[in-house]
Amino acid sequence: MTWDPAAVPNAHGKTVVVTGANAGVGYFASEQLAAAGAHVVLACRSPERAEAAVSAIRRRVPGASVGATPLDVADAGSVTEAADALLQRERVDVLLLNAGIVHPPADRAVDARGNELVLSTNVLGHFQLTALAFPVLERTPGARIVTLGSLATLLSRFPVDDLQLDGSYNSWNAYAQSKIAAQVLGFELDRRLRAAGKDIASVVVHPGYSTSGRTPGIRGVNQPSKAKRFADNLQAAWTQGKDHGAWVPVRAALDPEVRGGDFLGPRWVTKGAPARALATRTSRDRTVGARVWELLEEYTGQRFTVAP
Repeated sequence: MTWDPAAVPNAHGKTVVVTGANAGVGYFASEQLAAAGAHVVLACRSPERAEAAVSAIRRRVPGASVGATPLDVADAGSVTEAADALLQRERVDVLLLNAGIVHPPADRAVDARGNELVLSTNVLGHFQLTALAFPVLERTPGARIVTLGSLATLLSRFPVDDLQLDGSYNSWNAYAQSKIAAQVLGFELDRRLRAAGKDIASVVVHPGYSTSGRTPGIRGVNQPSKAKRFADNLQAAWTQGKDHGAWVPVRAALDPEVRGGDFLGPRWVTKGAPARALATRTSRDRTVGARVWELLEEYTGQRFTVAP
């Protein structure tokens, strides 16, 4: 299973929706998918940043088919409106669940429903969006749902009944546990899709150790300071730019050899061309998956039944 990031399959006719696509891995995945011919929808919280990203893609990819739709994954109302907009589309071939808080607040914060903010942003909003937009995925032959995980999942415990970190919050645990929950959700969704006989694949990926200081500068999208570039380049032996980190979700979106339940990451763990990777045992645990699904339904108030 090899992949050349410079020879991406033709994606003309496909519609790809990328959450949190105005910066980072989400932006570069969107740019690369647009360059492959896909119609790319950038689902972003900030209209101004979304427009800057759309303009950048159009500058860098002549003839790109790209647009934007409002989405704040930590706002249940915004998620509902975004899902309604997706349901108006004829097809959605790939739903790339990328949006997230990478640098959590020092102190615990909550969304309007009282859910811990990092969990809400990195997991709950995507769960709700996927559940509500599921009909358009069902009517798109060979649709894929790609969930962005993280190397941080290797470095944290996962007390499944303390996802809200009520009384045990710190910023590191908030990020790492939210990413474990995201991976758990991606694999559990695949099991349910297969059991129901759906022609939809759920794939989980991680982008390695991708830093902004090793990423091409793009006005309005990625503008690291000289100090940031200097510091990040000191780690060049084991890091890569976010443009290279984006190779992984792009492969998950377009490679015909990718199957539901696959886990992809950089070949050399922190950097390199995308390849199959090993997910943590917890991420793939069926019992954990079933419990997390129950909790996500409870926290969001959103039932998500994958029926035959």
